Amino acid sequence: MSTPPMDGGPLQGITEQDIADYLANTPDFFERHAELLASVRLASPHGHRAVSLQERQMDMLRERIKGLEHKIIEMIRHGQENVAIADRLHRWTRALLLTPEPAELPSRLLQALRHEFLIPMAAMRLWSVDAALADSDAAAAYTVGVDDDVRRFAQELVTPYCGAPTDREIAHWLGGAASVASVAMIPLRHGGASAEDGGTFGLLVLGSPDPTRYAADMGTEFLMRVGDIASAALSRLRTAHGPEDVPDTPAAED
Repeated sequence: MSTPPMDGGPLQGITEQDIADYLANTPDFFERHAELLASVRLASPHGHRAVSLQERQMDMLRERIKGLEHKIIEMIRHGQENVAIADRLHRWTRALLLTPEPAELPSRLLQALRHEFLIPMAAMRLWSVDAALADSDAAAAYTVGVDDDVRRFAQELVTPYCGAPTDREIAHWLGGAASVASVAMIPLRHGGASAEDGGTFGLLVLGSPDPTRYAADMGTEFLMRVGDIASAALSRLRTAHGPEDVPDTPAAED
C-alpha cells in the first residue's frame, strides 16, 4: 500500500473525483465509519475556526433552505402582483362594458385606465368613426387633429411602441410635451386585424414624466392586451363601411 503524500495531495493513481464518486456510490460508508463524521474538521465559511463535517453539512443545508425561502417569497410576491394586475384589468374592462353610450367610451376608457393603473397621462385619437358620434360633444375631442403621418405611423406599428416621445403632435395630446419623458403608443385595430391586414382606426397613448416608466426594452404583452380590449370596446364607434385607415397616395397624372 502506498503512503499518502504529506502535502495533502491525491493518492498515487487516485483522484479526488474517484473518492467523491466512491462516497456517492457507497451511502453506507459513514454508517460503518461513523467516527469520521466527528473527527473530520473543515474550515467554517463564517470564520477561521474548524468545524465538524456534520456542522458543515448543517451550514450548507441552512444556506440552501434560506435560498429556497427567498425564491418562495419572490414567487409569492410575483403572484400577488399578478393578481392585483388582473383585478385592475377586470375593473377596467367592466367599466367599459357598463358604459351605455358609445360616444362616452373614449373619455370613460381613459379615465378608468388612468385610475386603475396609476397612469399620469393618457390620450387617444380615433378616425373612421361614425359621423354622428364624431360630431357629438362627448367624442369630438378624440376624433379631430389627426394628420396622415400619425395614421400611417399607427398603421405600421406591429407591437406597441415604448420609449421617448418621437412626435410633437402625439406628445401634445398628453397636455404638455416638455413634461413627457416616456410614452407607450398602442394601435387600435378592428377585430383581430394585424398591421398587415389594416383595420387600424386609432392610437392610444400613455405618457409619464419618468423616462423608465415606458422603456424601449420593456415587454409589451400587457400593453397588447390593453390594446385588444380598448379596440373591442371602441369598435362600437366605427363606421360600418368606413374609409381606408391610411389615405391612399394620389395616383400620378398622365
